[in-house]
Amino acid sequence: MNWSKSIRQTHRWLSMAFTVTVVVAFVAVAQEEPAARVFYAPLLPLVLLLLSGLYLFLLPYVAKRRSIRRTVAGN
Repeated sequence: MNWSKSIRQTHRWLSMAFTVTVVVAFVAVAQEEPAARVFYAPLLPLVLLLLSGLYLFLLPYVAKRRSIRRTVAGN
């Protein structure tokens, strides 16, 4: 499997995990005494989403730069 393809698939699954943890946090807030750790549960998927999203965002720019270097080196 391609490295970029697996990162893209992981990013999709992380978005679903993040959505579920946010919904669980909202349900926990509706209860009388929510545990403090419920508020921190969405942070791990959010950080992983940030990292994978930055990778996916920069991927086309890095590929373009590599192709320019190959073109210049080939001449």
